[in-house]
Amino acid sequence: MSPIDASAARKHVADVWTSDVVPALCDFIRIPNVSVAFDPDWAGAGHMGRAVDLVAGWLRARPIEGATVEVQEIEGRTPVVLVDVPASGVSGDGPAVLLYGHLDKQPPLAQWRDGLGPWEPVLDGERLYGRGGADDGYAAFAALSAIEAVRAAGGAHRRCLVMIEASEESGSPDLPAHLELLGDRLAGTDLVITLDSWCWSYDRLWVTTSLRGLLGVELTVEVLTEGVHSGMAGGVVPSSFRILRRLLDRVEDSATGRILVDALHVDIPEDRLRQLADVAGDIGDLTATYPWAPGVAPLGTDTADRLRARTWEPALEVIAAEGLPTLRDGGNVLRPKTTAGLSFRLPPSCDAATAARAVEEILRTDPPHGATVTANATTAEGGWAAPPLAPWLDAAVTVASQAAFGADPRYVGEGGTIPFMGMLGRSLPEAQFVITGVLGPGSNAHGPNEFLHIPTGEKVTEAVAHLLDAHARR
Repeated sequence: MSPIDASAARKHVADVWTSDVVPALCDFIRIPNVSVAFDPDWAGAGHMGRAVDLVAGWLRARPIEGATVEVQEIEGRTPVVLVDVPASGVSGDGPAVLLYGHLDKQPPLAQWRDGLGPWEPVLDGERLYGRGGADDGYAAFAALSAIEAVRAAGGAHRRCLVMIEASEESGSPDLPAHLELLGDRLAGTDLVITLDSWCWSYDRLWVTTSLRGLLGVELTVEVLTEGVHSGMAGGVVPSSFRILRRLLDRVEDSATGRILVDALHVDIPEDRLRQLADVAGDIGDLTATYPWAPGVAPLGTDTADRLRARTWEPALEVIAAEGLPTLRDGGNVLRPKTTAGLSFRLPPSCDAATAARAVEEILRTDPPHGATVTANATTAEGGWAAPPLAPWLDAAVTVASQAAFGADPRYVGEGGTIPFMGMLGRSLPEAQFVITGVLGPGSNAHGPNEFLHIPTGEKVTEAVAHLLDAHARR
């Protein structure tokens, strides 16, 4: 069996992206289908249903013989879109491929550039701006386009199951129930391709070797049953905000950002340290990828050091707060309580449940001034570290990157979290993984001015087609 016709695959992908994918992504961006954690009434709002209908409708319209599209629904859970595609060009028996993405989005966020907004697509040269196009609306369209390209280019692929979930941006709380409902439909899967990761440049295929876990904690400090005049109480009643600051000092060094909880640290494998050192030169100045305010100095000493911190060390960000009025509405009141939403990124091999218990205990023990302190983990998702690539897949990734980008691939860990990968790693321990994506420099996932670099979307799609064909021929 000869390899896929690269020029035919490239032409098919380019044609489909121009005529079908980009217009569909524009419609997708217009739907404010924020994830369940940000819209608990997602079902009543109807936006998630609209997004599911759009994606499933597009997938059903694709000319792939034998493919079936279904929306798997569980009461009280966000849905999952499934596309089951029979093998082509090879016997139907044998291993299968799972292709993964998600269609829920992060909140809109303010401060978009003039002329841009989260829910209105703007095509500016090679960039398609709008929330969710790159993270991760393109995945469903790319997965089916890649399968089409294999067939159009005379290649072969094994049975493919495309899974597009709708709760990833909330930590995938609904996914375990869907995986259980799938039963043995994942049996025989020995290759997982995930289209929800980052790329350090737009000139090659980047493969993610590890992902950090995620621990969310709600921390509340209460000192009064109601607010009182700050002049009458200041100096007598302790500030809930000051106590909260003291509690944060128990888990994070405020001068350096180092996490002080031992349970959140791991020993970094030597091969990962070597990998980080090797790829640091290809990445260049890591700090140049961030939209710095004037005069701000980055943490770390060099690119390898910063890569290590971003991928294999824990970090904390206070991502939300309650009990603080706006500047316009803030009166001279000693407030009764303050709540902070804490988001810890955990090293790939850190046990999330153990980390959650450790953080809760440290924050709750011996509260300053006897304040009422509650600290509850709202999510605790483990990270993921890829198994070594099999020789056939190692070679296939190189061929795919060369064919699509004209350059060799690169491998590096990432700082974000895809809870699904940890779930799959446990349920499919023998599977091989290729985790890639289109979130390159400046694309700003989760932030303002998020964009999809369209040529990279096309090339990643093309690379996936080569991987599917190589999997069938190995």
